[in-house]
Amino acid sequence: MAELGRVVVRDPASLLPGGFWAGVAVWLERPQVANKRLCGVRLEARRSATLPRAEARGPGPNAGPEQEEQAGAGCRPEEGPGPGQRFPEEGPGPRPSAGPAESQGRRQQGEAQRKAAAAPLLSGAPEQRGKAGAGEGDFAALHLDSLWDDFSQSLAGGNRELLTFLSGSGAESQPEAQHELDVVLRTVIPKTSPHCPLGGPRKEIVVQDVLNGTVTFLPLEEGDEGNLKVKMSNVYQIQLSQNEGEWFISVLIFCPERWHSDGIVYPKPTWLGEELLAKLARWCVEGRQSGFKSTLSLVSIMKYSKAYQELKEKYKGMVKVWPEVTDPEKFVYEDVAIAAYLLILWEEERAERGLTAKQSFVDLGCGNGLLVHILSSEGHPGRGIDVRRRNIWDMYGPQTHLEEGAVTPNDNTLFPEADWLIGNHSDELTPWIPVIAARSSYHCRFFVLPCCFFDFIGKYQRRQSTKTQYRGYLDFLTEVGSACGFHVVEDCLRIPSTKRVCLIGKSRTYPAAAEASMDEQRTRYISSRRGCPVSPPGEGLGALEAAAGHAPGAQAGQRGTEARPEGLWLSGFHPREKAERVRNCATLPRDFIDQVVLRVARLLLGGQRSDAGSAPRGGVEAWNRGGSLSLAEVASELDRETLQRLKRECGGLQTLLRNSHQVFQVVNGQVRIRDWREEKLWEEKELEARKTRICWFFTHHPDGCVLPSDCCPFAHGPRELRPAPATRKKRQLL
Repeated sequence: MAELGRVVVRDPASLLPGGFWAGVAVWLERPQVANKRLCGVRLEARRSATLPRAEARGPGPNAGPEQEEQAGAGCRPEEGPGPGQRFPEEGPGPRPSAGPAESQGRRQQGEAQRKAAAAPLLSGAPEQRGKAGAGEGDFAALHLDSLWDDFSQSLAGGNRELLTFLSGSGAESQPEAQHELDVVLRTVIPKTSPHCPLGGPRKEIVVQDVLNGTVTFLPLEEGDEGNLKVKMSNVYQIQLSQNEGEWFISVLIFCPERWHSDGIVYPKPTWLGEELLAKLARWCVEGRQSGFKSTLSLVSIMKYSKAYQELKEKYKGMVKVWPEVTDPEKFVYEDVAIAAYLLILWEEERAERGLTAKQSFVDLGCGNGLLVHILSSEGHPGRGIDVRRRNIWDMYGPQTHLEEGAVTPNDNTLFPEADWLIGNHSDELTPWIPVIAARSSYHCRFFVLPCCFFDFIGKYQRRQSTKTQYRGYLDFLTEVGSACGFHVVEDCLRIPSTKRVCLIGKSRTYPAAAEASMDEQRTRYISSRRGCPVSPPGEGLGALEAAAGHAPGAQAGQRGTEARPEGLWLSGFHPREKAERVRNCATLPRDFIDQVVLRVARLLLGGQRSDAGSAPRGGVEAWNRGGSLSLAEVASELDRETLQRLKRECGGLQTLLRNSHQVFQVVNGQVRIRDWREEKLWEEKELEARKTRICWFFTHHPDGCVLPSDCCPFAHGPRELRPAPATRKKRQLL
């Protein structure tokens, strides 16, 4: 065996040894966080076990050929370490020795630490382990039992080196008394792409020895008869140890000279001893949990990875022809990832329900419409609705149905024909989507990916300071879905965004016959958010049912297809405007901007009067560069009316000063006069704009412009002015 690396872990918050198992859980359950060439893992089964007692050296008399092969495959000390490797005794820092007192203390902590090690597995991704059906989970457990029994027999039959390695003991010491181990069977799933030819998943047995502070990874490979067995050459271990009050984390390889690296599932030893070790040391002492589920916990990771790569290849051409002003790579690949997730979610839903027809959908607030285009192109009937038409809509073709119009939550905004309602960054519609889905039909489901924080009316106000605003908003949307009668589940997508958590309502908490009473609950909940009546006076739920021709216990499936009285569900809701107002100070009156610029310039120049000038008086060396003020100092010198007007713009004073880049420099919150002697020469593409605007310094600076006329990119007087070049037609904002 060889130690690839060892690091000292600073633990000021006293999180170890429990923090070690939290760090191990990340590598066990989410290895793609560290190894970007992996898509993820699937935890198949888990059991408790013990290591066998060592027998005489060599295989037992009843050992079969396969056990003899494994017994002879151990790495004996005389074989020596591989090139660049070292034995554990030769690592940096002292090796810990377990004396009687230390061993007793470790046994006393064993049960508590075992619970800490098991907790991440128990909360990791239960949907992943059981989602394929009841029989598969049982089969995986039986498979693990069989694998472990065969492996234990090979250890007991004479593979003493590996038994010693698993027990975390030194080469010359005897393994300690038998104690319980946590054994996990997992499937490691590599990314499928042209750059990663290894497409098949790999299985591993992971052995967690809480008492000794070790976790050992045993890769599996097919034997001659097609049965899985431990791949001796690629066994490695992560170890926690303590000596003289210091904690150490080490990575060891059982057979370094026989290690086979494919660069994907089995990285190079240097990566394990450097990159992985450093990440483990950091994870161990972070002492915080994200509060969010693991990514892709509700769908098959293997199916998702395959679907994502296929869609990415199919729709990557959209990046080159993207006509909007937004970043094409972000928007295209984000929508590709969301589409891949929904396609797998819906595929597995069809399998669960025994359906063959693909689900229909309506995307509310569809924006650029790319998600609608992909889902429609993949065979799902649906449409998208948004208040503003986008330029890219014309590129999709007739098979993609996109509608321009405002969506207002009321009795006429129902979609009984849709299986799913989608809200992808749907802003003010986000909290209403579970309500609309619930009232459209009993069988309608929803998927929302929230971004901006909106309540039923206006912005969402955080109620608990102990949570982040994002976490609080997700909890609020979960509450909305539950109040509407949905079982709401949460998942985390793999998209290039900081807002990656989606909420899904796939099933109801009540039978269809209870729709009337459930809608009363929805009505009360919506009203409680603002204390406003949901319906006009005298038109409660009973009146609505009577007007629709239903008895109070009418079937929900019928309610979705019948007309309800017109009227908002909550007064005060306003959909966004069709033409979004620009709020970057660009539409402020020119005279207002000029007054603010002059006022700030005078402050920086020391209160000198800004008269017109044609050349620096007293020479270039005497040109007044002014001082530097913070944005707060500048704001304190402006009148209240000016500040209130700027406050209504995005970025306020800072945005206005940055827009006036000919005059000011704003760096790290400090404002100063721009000195054009320090500016780089204009690029060729900018030369067409030369002399198309009057030089502010020539007109207003007390010393005039610091540059001569032939060097200044701006016009020194009306005679130098050139007509501005023709500009492209402004594109609509997303």
